[in-house]
Amino acid sequence: MADHHPDLVDDALRALAASHADLREAHRGWQARLRSRTYPGGERGYRLALGPPVAEVEREVGDLSCRALQWPMPLWPDLRFEVLVAPGGTAVWNEWLVRAPGAPPPRLERVEDLTPWSCVVDDVARAFPPAAPLPADAPSRARLAVTAPGTGQRVVAHFTWGLLQFVVMP
Repeated sequence: MADHHPDLVDDALRALAASHADLREAHRGWQARLRSRTYPGGERGYRLALGPPVAEVEREVGDLSCRALQWPMPLWPDLRFEVLVAPGGTAVWNEWLVRAPGAPPPRLERVEDLTPWSCVVDDVARAFPPAAPLPADAPSRARLAVTAPGTGQRVVAHFTWGLLQFVVMP
C-alpha cells in the first residue's frame, strides 16, 4: 500500500507506535514464511502467524464451497483480514480486507466519496451497481469497474488487499 500512499502508511505507523524498521522487519518475516519450505501452507500457516480467527464461516462462491476465516485489524477496527480456504484447508483461494460483521459501510454516493483506504471491494460493489470485476494487475490487487451515479460514467476502482487505493476515470 506504500506504493500508492506513503503518507497514509506513515500515519498508520504512528497510530500503531511502529517505525519503518518495524514495518520492514514484519514484511521480511512474512515473506520468509511464505517462501519457506518448512513453514506450513494453507490455513495452518495463517493460524500459526495470526492466531485463532475471530470468525470462521462456511461460504459458497459460485458452485464451490469454502471456509472464510477472519482476523481483527488493529488499524481498522471495522475491517477484518479474511482468508478463503478450500475444503481441507490446504489451499488458500483469496486473502483480503472485508467489512467486519455489523460494521456499517461508509456512505458512498458519488465517485468523489471513493477516497483512499475508506472502503473495501464489497462496499464499492454494493454502492455503485452494476459492478464488474476486472483482471487483477498483481496478486494482492483487485480492480472493479463501476458506474458513477447520475452521470453513467464508468470508473475503475483499484484495491490492494481489498482496500481502496485510487479510482481512475478511463
